[in-house]
Amino acid sequence: MPQIWMTYQELGALCGFSADEARIEAQHLLLDRRRSRDGNTRVKLNAVLIARFLETIRESDSELDVAIAALRETHQQMSTGLRTRRIAVWR
Repeated sequence: MPQIWMTYQELGALCGFSADEARIEAQHLLLDRRRSRDGNTRVKLNAVLIARFLETIRESDSELDVAIAALRETHQQMSTGLRTRRIAVWR
């Protein structure tokens, strides 16, 4: 199982909490906590939180795939229109 560490703000965003509520939740869940070199405290996610985090990644990948497909379709339509105009000019 990978280790994923998040700041209280990141954990709060993942769970729909404020950073302060995330800090309290991390204490309640007895999550490992460490102060990083950048001065922020990070908590190590447990298995349940890792699963939630990975699910958000999967959802965002799906949305990204849809956006990429739409861009490709638009590009295809624009390229077809450009080719049609070039053929008309050459005739």
